[in-house]
Amino acid sequence: MADNSKTEDTASDSVEAAKNASDKKEKLADQVMQNPQVLAALQERLDNTALTPSSYIETLPKAVKRRIDALKQLQVKCAHIEAKFYEEVHDLERKYAALYQPLFDKRREFINGEAEPTDAESEWHSENEEEEKLAGDLKNVVVIEEKAEAEETNVKGIPDFWFTIFRNVDMLSELVQEYDEPILKHLQDIKVKFSEPGQPMSFSLEFHFGPNDYFSNSVLTKTYKMKSEPDKTDPFSFEGPEIVDCEGCTIDWKKGKNVTVKTIKKKQKHKGRGTVRTITKQVPNDSFFNFFSPIKVSGDGESLDEDSEFTLAADFEIGHFFRERIVPRAVLYFTGEAIEDDDNFEEGEEGEEEELEGEEEGEEEEDAESDPKVQMKK
Repeated sequence: MADNSKTEDTASDSVEAAKNASDKKEKLADQVMQNPQVLAALQERLDNTALTPSSYIETLPKAVKRRIDALKQLQVKCAHIEAKFYEEVHDLERKYAALYQPLFDKRREFINGEAEPTDAESEWHSENEEEEKLAGDLKNVVVIEEKAEAEETNVKGIPDFWFTIFRNVDMLSELVQEYDEPILKHLQDIKVKFSEPGQPMSFSLEFHFGPNDYFSNSVLTKTYKMKSEPDKTDPFSFEGPEIVDCEGCTIDWKKGKNVTVKTIKKKQKHKGRGTVRTITKQVPNDSFFNFFSPIKVSGDGESLDEDSEFTLAADFEIGHFFRERIVPRAVLYFTGEAIEDDDNFEEGEEGEEEELEGEEEGEEEEDAESDPKVQMKK
């Protein structure tokens, strides 16, 4: 019994000694890091060694790494606060969407010929007003003929308004096939609807169609589900709300009018008798209206193949573009002014990049001229 007690005391003393030694090492490390001379020497060694950020972190004392971990904890908390910020932004978007809607309703009425703008509502001073004034005399010559032509044609609203936007915007025109065009000419309005308070974050696109020979739906919908919270496995990647899934709708196609499928004929040969028969088969067909039958994100965590991921990413981008650009600024995409602004902005970025590259090349040339070794290589 005495031997056992002695053994336990010895083990306890060993643990205590190890703990004291560890505490002394940490205190010593702290004292060393507070010594200006030691820090200067460490900095000089780091300056003379090409290190990646991760390898640099590995060289730091344990006490410094511990503080860095604490900073990361703070960063995660910042990400969660940022997520709450974007949730409130979504609430603001919903609030202001209600204020925009009366204006969008009036826009729909003007487009579809349900109402005529007053003189005050149609007054607009363009940047080319002086040129238009000079051309006024020429316009007066044909004004009577124009009035007569307008009466004869009896144009209602703004024909093909939304179809023209589809045709003007490359991102959309790439999706539209020739057989989609007559259907899109029946498109009367596009609306954005935000999820209700207390509901998961999402937005829906509503495509309103007039009566047509293709389908019986008056509205086609596409809903985009969003997430505004940092990923538990990678919280530092959070940059705001992201679209995580989308749902389309069923299009009630009229007989023989479904443009999303095509019928092909295929010959089959009987193995035994050798006879040949022809069968018809429906296969998927390229069409804008496939937009309403999106790829479904798997809920069981199963990953999509590369092509499906690309298609889904493009779908999310188009939905976002409708919401942020097309619907709020429709008239400018109809006239092409918004497209010119987008192009000018992109050209400006490219021009700036080229200019910076030129400056870098100039610096390299100057360095080459001042370096005898480089001159010899020439």
